[in-house]
Amino acid sequence: MAYNAFETQLGELNERGRFRQLRARAGIDFTSNDYLGLAESEELRQAASEAIGRGVPVGAGGSRLLRGNHPEHEALEAEAARHFGAETALYFGAGYTANHAIFSTLPQRGDIVLYDALVHASVHEGLRHCRAAHESVPHNDADAFDSKLTQWRKAGGRGRPWIAVESVYSMDGNSPDFADLVAVADRHDATLVIDEAHATGVLGPDGRGLAAAFEGRDNIITLHTCGKALGTSGGFVLAPGIVRDFLVNRARPFIFATAPSPLIAAVTRVALSIARAQAERRERLAQLVTHAARELKLRCGLEALPSHILPIIIGRDDRAVALATALQAQGFDIRAIRPPTVPEGTARLRVALTAKLNEQVISELFDATAEALGRLS
Repeated sequence: MAYNAFETQLGELNERGRFRQLRARAGIDFTSNDYLGLAESEELRQAASEAIGRGVPVGAGGSRLLRGNHPEHEALEAEAARHFGAETALYFGAGYTANHAIFSTLPQRGDIVLYDALVHASVHEGLRHCRAAHESVPHNDADAFDSKLTQWRKAGGRGRPWIAVESVYSMDGNSPDFADLVAVADRHDATLVIDEAHATGVLGPDGRGLAAAFEGRDNIITLHTCGKALGTSGGFVLAPGIVRDFLVNRARPFIFATAPSPLIAAVTRVALSIARAQAERRERLAQLVTHAARELKLRCGLEALPSHILPIIIGRDDRAVALATALQAQGFDIRAIRPPTVPEGTARLRVALTAKLNEQVISELFDATAEALGRLS
């Protein structure tokens, strides 16, 4: 069977510098989201070994509503709720799936969802299946949320507003002002949904995220992922009990999915305790963030936010790919990020900092970046 349409589309992607391929790991890690260095840590290896030793199964064998619900899932959810300060937690096999479940299930007909223009693809995927109207709002603009909700009410909007934001934007490294957003939500009787994926374990008290001060409120729902700083996989929806019950009963991504691995649930519970107890991991990462921002300015003349995610905006897709290729040849695992992941004309390198790095290798990366940029210009 010929797949001519596929061949045509892939050829077009290749011509535009957007053809993607899977690659083996190689070089110094400036790409992963393993921010605390837990994914390959001895602590989590030991946690997995101990869980296997006490008989925790690798697979669940079914959905949570059938036989797949395991005591390790429930223990993890109870621990996550305590750790983050929420009434309840619901564990999904992936953060993507959790976001999809939130936005395809919770907003109802007559509601409206306003989302930051840079929210993750998983939110957009959920909104494709959403019963409510939905509309984009300019990035990090609390006043825009306020204005649009005021207009919506004046136009006769009677349902519940939903506001969707991230605490750290995965391709830009910046953050909103949560005091302002919570005030907007309170003023309009809205529910604020906060994706803490890139803050979980890294930022806030005990790594509980940038919105930790507001966790547990009736109009706050948060998503915390496990596959980044916590070093495992899956994601939690932290919410009031009524929201959890509604997701269990109505969210197709929960109802019809095989339950997450009980073994990974057991290991993730240990990861939460490490994130809480080992503040030195966050402190070390913070030191590297400060060093990286200084070195990026000194060696490349580029300003950076004090974030563990440093975007180097290149513009054209082919130039971003060429720069990434040059750095990979020198032993740095860094990737080009291109549309549609980021807006047109903003192809970039996404430098991700982890606690596994050191100051010297960060300086070497930006030395190599400056040289490669010089050659490309």
